[in-house]
Amino acid sequence: MARAGRQLQLTGIFASAITPHRTASPEVDFSGALDLIDFLTSAGIKGVSLFSPVGEFLNYTFAERQRLVYLATKRSRIPLIANVSHSTLTGAIQLADEAVSAGADGLLLMPPYFYRYKQPEIEEFYMQFTRESSGAVPLLLHNAPQFTSPLESDTVRRLLDTGHFAGIEDDSGDRNLLNIWLQLKRERPVAVMIGDERIAAQALREGADGIISAAACAIPELIVGHEEQLHEFLNWIDQFPAPAGIKHAVALRKQKSGPDLVPLAPATCRLMQDFSTWFVKWLASI
Repeated sequence: MARAGRQLQLTGIFASAITPHRTASPEVDFSGALDLIDFLTSAGIKGVSLFSPVGEFLNYTFAERQRLVYLATKRSRIPLIANVSHSTLTGAIQLADEAVSAGADGLLLMPPYFYRYKQPEIEEFYMQFTRESSGAVPLLLHNAPQFTSPLESDTVRRLLDTGHFAGIEDDSGDRNLLNIWLQLKRERPVAVMIGDERIAAQALREGADGIISAAACAIPELIVGHEEQLHEFLNWIDQFPAPAGIKHAVALRKQKSGPDLVPLAPATCRLMQDFSTWFVKWLASI
């Protein structure tokens, strides 16, 4: 199949993909990952984000991440964004260079994770990243405060003013921040992508460019225009540790996901069985 053009358009619905892995080991199931990309493409998704937090990027080697990006770009007819986040600047630069060499259409970078950093260190991290990486494809800031240090609005404003960043993905679900990002967008040519599905519809109505959604990996047909059904799904997913609920929903869509890398407690397993029964009936009904 012929691939789409190389220019990344940061509009519409992007799916944050899980990373299928083998049953007997945590290694990437590459064929399963490519089948998932086919599934998302056929559902009308505009692009895919690989190795995002829902993709459990922490568990995979640099070599696995580069190989999947390479294989995915050969297979996919839609743009692919590679998350290159790492706990160190050197690691993030290496991941970025490898992702660009493998054919990624864009990059996503959150502040260094695990340790909590103040805004001056985060700003310096991003500035040194842009000085030392190739800059060959669009680069998005990623505000994911549930996983690492948050990006504050003044820091984002200064970084966007450098012209090195194509925009921001915000996963915070903070409506006040959404208003700030939209104001920044009105002042400069940057993209605002929303990662929290609960405010996605509002964000799009108010001028956001698109969504980068973990739920879209499981229910790509229902992210826009089905707010009531989407919230039903999210209410279930929120009861499980991330990304277990999304992975199980993907498996129920007959796509490979692999077992949970961290075991669920017995009570959570029973709840997951209830979710599975509900999800099959719910999906069939809509």
